[in-house]
Amino acid sequence: MIPCCDFGFIGGSSTLNISIPDDLNLEYVRCLDQDLVYETPFGPSPAFSLLEVNGPFGARRVLNCRMHGWRDRVSRADASRQIFWVFRQAGAGRIISEGGVGAVNHLLKPRDLVIPNDYIDVSLRKDVSLDNRYLLVMREALCPNMRRIIYEKARQEWDGYVFSRGIYVNTDGRHFESPAEVQSYKQAGADAVGQSICPEVYLAREIGACYAGLYMVVNYAEGIVEAWQHAELEDIFINQGVALGRLVFSILRDMPEVKACNCAELRKDTLLSSVYNEEV
Repeated sequence: MIPCCDFGFIGGSSTLNISIPDDLNLEYVRCLDQDLVYETPFGPSPAFSLLEVNGPFGARRVLNCRMHGWRDRVSRADASRQIFWVFRQAGAGRIISEGGVGAVNHLLKPRDLVIPNDYIDVSLRKDVSLDNRYLLVMREALCPNMRRIIYEKARQEWDGYVFSRGIYVNTDGRHFESPAEVQSYKQAGADAVGQSICPEVYLAREIGACYAGLYMVVNYAEGIVEAWQHAELEDIFINQGVALGRLVFSILRDMPEVKACNCAELRKDTLLSSVYNEEV
């Protein structure tokens, strides 16, 4: 049975090297169950943990999985479908994601936090969906209310610069981008480059959930400021994970119960009803 929960947390590269919640040492977070793998229409899901977060709004249950569910011999598209199918069954109405990004905007530097307000998708994973029932309006794709709350908490608790907006360009990876690609993204208005916000942002809208993320700059993108250093990248991954994980759960604990956004209204019934009915 997939447990009911209000929140989903998708862990990315910044928290990959820590054990959640054990390494966070937060007295208000406890693990109710772990290694939960569910059968989905798209294959077995990644392993989830069911966590309880206690705070001013009582006990909250959070389903958490690691590294966006990416696993060997499982496509990223299928991994994302599996995760969001589970979130839909669980009733998760608000989803937070974290990950590492490369700085395209030369004003960003490693260890800064960016809370994107929009995205550019140059990946090939644009047709990823659960059942094609909805027309997805990608206006305000990143929940403005959740972004505001994330920003306010991050300003209080993060030891470094926090940016309340930015354009995240999503590539396929897993290789880093070439200098020419990065320059094209910069000309298009991108601030940071990564490989995970899509198709997650589409699938969150498809299940009617609010979605937002906080992304740590882990390197300069190729051709920006200076060549990135593997040693610094390793240091960030190893030593910043606990701080970022603690920030995420502080956000989950203190997020107001009442949604103050219109995210759910930006999912409409498909206009291709005849096509959908034929598929069903």
